[in-house]
Amino acid sequence: MKFHKIPTLSNYIYALILFLVFTGPYSFASTFIQVEIQQQNQYREFKGKVVDSNTGNDITLAVLNLQGTNISTITNSDGEFSIKIPISIKEGAIKISYLGYQSKILPLSDFKTENTQIELSEVVEELPEINLLDHGNATELVRAMMDKRGENYSDQKDIITAFYRESIQKRRRNVSLSEAVVKVLKQPYTSGKKDQISIFKARKRTDYERLDTLALKLRGGPYNTVFLDVMKYPEFLFTGVISDNFNFKLYNVTRINNKLVYIVNFNENDTSQPWYSGKLYIDSESLALIKANFSMNVEDRDKASRIFVKKKPSAAYVYPVDVVYQVDYRESNGKWYYSYSRAQLEFVVNWDNKLFNSRYTLTGEMAVTDREKFSNGNLKNTDQFISSSVVMVDDVSGFTDRDFWGDQNIIEPEKSIQNAIEKIQRNIKKDPQ
Repeated sequence: MKFHKIPTLSNYIYALILFLVFTGPYSFASTFIQVEIQQQNQYREFKGKVVDSNTGNDITLAVLNLQGTNISTITNSDGEFSIKIPISIKEGAIKISYLGYQSKILPLSDFKTENTQIELSEVVEELPEINLLDHGNATELVRAMMDKRGENYSDQKDIITAFYRESIQKRRRNVSLSEAVVKVLKQPYTSGKKDQISIFKARKRTDYERLDTLALKLRGGPYNTVFLDVMKYPEFLFTGVISDNFNFKLYNVTRINNKLVYIVNFNENDTSQPWYSGKLYIDSESLALIKANFSMNVEDRDKASRIFVKKKPSAAYVYPVDVVYQVDYRESNGKWYYSYSRAQLEFVVNWDNKLFNSRYTLTGEMAVTDREKFSNGNLKNTDQFISSSVVMVDDVSGFTDRDFWGDQNIIEPEKSIQNAIEKIQRNIKKDPQ
């Protein structure tokens, strides 16, 4: 009998475990040490938008990278970005790239403090016929991708700076928002050691009244997104013998940043439990995984509920209806590095003696904004690391400070989140804590 992957990942705090409890006089225990950052404002900030040159549509999750450095950011769901550059860098250029579009490199002099408009053009070319003779078939291609993990990905300890955002929506209204700048001690991809996270700054606000008689706790915090790095944690997605457990099929070929990329569809063969399916984007030259989009089939409500829901009121029936994941990698000097990940889960809550159900969307995302080689001076001491069972603590103080993030690069808040932040600020002014 196959031992399904989900229980085996409980040791890693499987991405976005849900806890449901009655509201009442309880508090979130603070399980991390928050480190103050001196805000020296020794930076220039540029803001703008990335759009399709033909349609004018927003381009979501386009990557902006300051050439010659590891400083980077991404656009939000509205195509908007903010990137902060140290004032010590007088000249330079930023590369803007996105899947299926021609990358563009622009000098810093082209960027404005507000309303920088960047247009990317779709790549229109006749791609070569797919030839997988060197790899036999799609399954062999994926096997080769996994075998070359140590060669294609970082073989050293790195310190990455990243921005993490975690939100809960009821219907379309934000009822909980957490944000943090974190440092991650990233272990080599061939090492069995797990990554560790230290929080620099964090802020959170939850409107418990709008959660009705229900409070949702996300256990794991930033670890939820770090463990989506499937090349570091292949057991998250691929377990056992790949050829036995999964069906792979070559779907298409495309170009990403002028690289020829294979797109491989996959799905699990065993559908007796909630199962995965999705797409792998594999660089044809290095055979590195550069992107993965996948989802979990949760049509069997009872089994899906047992996986995600660890505690709930007896009068509630809770089950997921949509579970979607994404992870992206970025290349630098011949190596590929974790760059971005996102997990989005939608839950339905049915209450006894209530006519209508409640629907919640839980989203966690992390974007790497800087990276450096690990040295003893990168982190002060190990007691800064948070536990992988952390629950983000309520702290609204950061929402009153418009310069809260200082020189740290973050993902610009989309319109709905920006509205939530403005509302939090108004509520704090009305009722100071």
